[in-house]
Amino acid sequence: MDKRTFLKSLSLLGISAANLQAFESMAEPLSHVSDLPPDEVAKDEDFWANIRNGYKLKPDYINLENGYYCFQPQETLENFINHVREVNYQGSYYMRTVQWENKKKVAARLAQLAGCSAEELIITRNTTESLDMIIGGLNWKAGDEAVMAEQDYGAMLDHFTMISKRFGIVNKRINVPNHPSSDEEIVNTYASAITPKTKLLMVCHMVNITGQILPIRKICDMAHSKGVLVLVDGAHAFAHIQYSIPDLGCDFYGSSLHKWLSVPLGAGILYVKKEHIPTIWPLIGDGNPKMEDIYRLNHIGTHPVHTDLAINNAIDYYLALGAERKEARLRYLQNYWTSKVRKVPNIVLNTPEDPTRSCGIANVGISTMKPSDLADTLMKKYKVYTVAIDGANVHGCRITPNVYTTTAELDTFVAALKEMASA
Repeated sequence: MDKRTFLKSLSLLGISAANLQAFESMAEPLSHVSDLPPDEVAKDEDFWANIRNGYKLKPDYINLENGYYCFQPQETLENFINHVREVNYQGSYYMRTVQWENKKKVAARLAQLAGCSAEELIITRNTTESLDMIIGGLNWKAGDEAVMAEQDYGAMLDHFTMISKRFGIVNKRINVPNHPSSDEEIVNTYASAITPKTKLLMVCHMVNITGQILPIRKICDMAHSKGVLVLVDGAHAFAHIQYSIPDLGCDFYGSSLHKWLSVPLGAGILYVKKEHIPTIWPLIGDGNPKMEDIYRLNHIGTHPVHTDLAINNAIDYYLALGAERKEARLRYLQNYWTSKVRKVPNIVLNTPEDPTRSCGIANVGISTMKPSDLADTLMKKYKVYTVAIDGANVHGCRITPNVYTTTAELDTFVAALKEMASA
């Protein structure tokens, strides 16, 4: 496919004409792989080297901690800066005229990516706000029960603790096995904690500390058969793996856009199944009398609207790169390095070996080292930046490469692991 044809195909994906110029640097390498299977492109280091050229990378270390914040490629960053300038230029005029119209248009594009109705999704500030709005917004009664996992994110567990103190609900925590034998083992683990008093089950789509992908549809079907609502933490799944939120069968879904969609800090999404919208109390009081309108949950006061506008640019980049290509590359990178250390003595992988149970994220430990010492040594001695995880039956460092990561960098990381494991 030639460059002109490829740029035309980008416009058909819904990428705005104003942003097509920003992708001209990508057009040449993308045009060469547009007809190739994603799994084949995933192994093409020359192609991904061209993608890497679109990022400004700090040379001091190898960054394998993209899971907290996937910073933007230069195309998105420059567009973001332009949005900051434009909003600052227009000032109150922009805020009083088109800010909400523009935000709804962006939310509609996000809903399209998520496979849901625009009437069921809003832009929030992050996953914590999204999920805590549901946890705190349900009509709890003393004695109601909630089910969650020890491996869930701390901010949500903390909110459940607060709600327990406030309303007298009972929180029941299960342990997700790091290496499940089957989907049924995971489903049954959650099912064992459900009683007739259970009102809500919270579950990670992708466990943030290990990268394990959980069988969400099966968990939702089980919970619904027992009359239990399901809240899904999708912080690490959105724009990482491909799925449709309605196909998951959940009632509520939250994610952060500053992670795998590479949006500037300060944006997330909340999906609420239409029938449940009237049942949720908003985080901040809103005068909207229409209980079925999801935007009554979106009143957060004055906020950085330029971040909302940059979501459009991040979506453009994601569509141009290709969802299938991105997922295939992330899974390839994870399997590339984990396959080299999984059988090495003293190295412990806390992520399932089955490639369908994970994608780009994995967790590795060394049996003779504390996770904090492992992370410290990786950074100070080998110039590899990671994050230590030490709890909830997970002891190691979370490793999160991104599309700009090279196999050469992962070779450096693997060599470091082997050297420390043999010491």
